[in-house]
Amino acid sequence: MEASQALLLRLLDPSTRADPYPIYAEIRAHGPLQLPDMNLVVFSSAEHCDEVLRHPSSASDRTKSTAAQRRYAELAEQFPQDSSDAEPPSFLFLDPPDHTRLRRLVSKAFAPKVVRALEPEVESLVDGLLDAAEAKGSMDLVADLAYPLPVAVICRLLGVPVSDEPEFGRASAILAQALDPVFTFTGQAPASFDQMMAAGVWLREYLRDLIAKRRADPGDDLMSALISVEESGDQLTEPEIVSTCNLLLIAGHETTVNLIANAALAMLRAPEQWKALATDTSRAPAVVEETLRYDPPVQLVSRIAEDDMMVGGVEVPKGDVMALLIAAANHDPAAVERPDSFDPDRPSIRHLGFGKGPHFCLGAPLARLEGTVALSKLTSRFPTARLAAEPAYKANLTLRGLAALSVAFE
Repeated sequence: MEASQALLLRLLDPSTRADPYPIYAEIRAHGPLQLPDMNLVVFSSAEHCDEVLRHPSSASDRTKSTAAQRRYAELAEQFPQDSSDAEPPSFLFLDPPDHTRLRRLVSKAFAPKVVRALEPEVESLVDGLLDAAEAKGSMDLVADLAYPLPVAVICRLLGVPVSDEPEFGRASAILAQALDPVFTFTGQAPASFDQMMAAGVWLREYLRDLIAKRRADPGDDLMSALISVEESGDQLTEPEIVSTCNLLLIAGHETTVNLIANAALAMLRAPEQWKALATDTSRAPAVVEETLRYDPPVQLVSRIAEDDMMVGGVEVPKGDVMALLIAAANHDPAAVERPDSFDPDRPSIRHLGFGKGPHFCLGAPLARLEGTVALSKLTSRFPTARLAAEPAYKANLTLRGLAALSVAFE
């Protein structure tokens, strides 16, 4: 148990963020990590992660975990109060039938035609950002392209004023850290727990105010659509709209930023790939898919055993958390040839970057669109770009991504 936890603590260490893949390889070689005292099992192979994601007894509702129930009981003793007004979790952390209902309603407002209609605006946004970078003669690819593009798109999609972005962007970045499995791996709350709670309260209040404005003056945005969406007499409640928009804002901020920046870095470190895409922009979708495998924006997810389970010969008791190291699974040599090579030309690019099963990423089409447009235009505009400095990483483990990526070009 101590050796297993030591591996997990190394993953949490921000100093390993630039290259966690050797640690993932160690964990994968070890096989499933079982920590019964922590009600935790860690899976890292492609086969096991795939099995858990598809397993009918895999739950996403974190309140079903033994550790969470124990923690809630402790808090109830310390702070006895009525929690009936608490916000519901986003459908990312719900199970059927609630998950099925919410996802169906949200999907109606997140239809493919909505994404397709955004393509001209995405292209215009990218062109404007690259014009500004070209005028400077260099760029921080994160600050000048990978970050502002998804922010502008998610603002447009949800109807959030771009002028408010600095405030909700700050809150979103703090809440993204809350997805790191600090409590799961250590049994202790993260040092920034109070800051995360405050950011969550601020963002919920901000969204409630915005929903009130959209009720009074609906637009052609997703938030207005979520307010009006209805199927068989069923509508989203205001708390459900708040939690859903909360999820979409964080996902729209963080994951696509990581996708674009990680793809650019991989190609800058393999200049032949950068030049190949600059010459043939039809390669962009393959570059996006290989990035989702090679350096995924979401590195791990968790599930709860709703019943006693058997995964790969490992017994998982009901209530145990199953941490799935997606980034390790995507580099599993049993599933991928030359897994540590960035190769968009592989015959078949298989990955778990968007998950699998009922929680497959709802925003996958939008992320693919933004990544394809941004990377094809970036390489075409600057075919001789090169790294100007070593990249800097954010502290996040789950939503691992770059904080800065300096690029020089002719």
